[in-house]
Amino acid sequence: MPDQHTPHMPTWQRWWRHLWLDAADVRRQLPAAALQRLEAHVQRSETRHRGELRLCVEGGLGWNGLWTGINTHDRAVELFSQLRVWDTEHNNGVLIYLCLAERRIEILADRGISSQVDPAVWQAMVQSLSRHFKLGDYEAGLVDAIDQVGQCMKQLYPVCGRHPDNPNELPNAVVIL
Repeated sequence: MPDQHTPHMPTWQRWWRHLWLDAADVRRQLPAAALQRLEAHVQRSETRHRGELRLCVEGGLGWNGLWTGINTHDRAVELFSQLRVWDTEHNNGVLIYLCLAERRIEILADRGISSQVDPAVWQAMVQSLSRHFKLGDYEAGLVDAIDQVGQCMKQLYPVCGRHPDNPNELPNAVVIL
């Protein structure tokens, strides 16, 4: 089944982009220093709320993903599970997924958050971030995503008291695929 998110892109062009871009391309767009800054930004954000953030950036879906017809949303759902974003005490994990081949971002929230946030809020965040990505400014777009998701989490899962119980349940490092 063709990717529902890219009806304007011919199949051969989509395949070419996904097979051409890989983790090395991600690292060219987000060098080590940028990845360190993003990791530190996630860590700072998580001190302001009790939610958990994961960032994942993938060059392309590869042969297997293309052959099975997976789209970026389905891939994000798959990674949400693989990275155990759902496995937090308060069901308050959020995955921010970027696919470079399609310049698409997916924001997936666990049931503890998604049940309290209108889907239009997530869609507005995605559209806001798309502007950064169209300009190729991936780091700024991801920082913006962290900030926007962090504000939402701060409202839903505020840190309480002077010495809150706020364990870091998920790694803060950016996952590169």
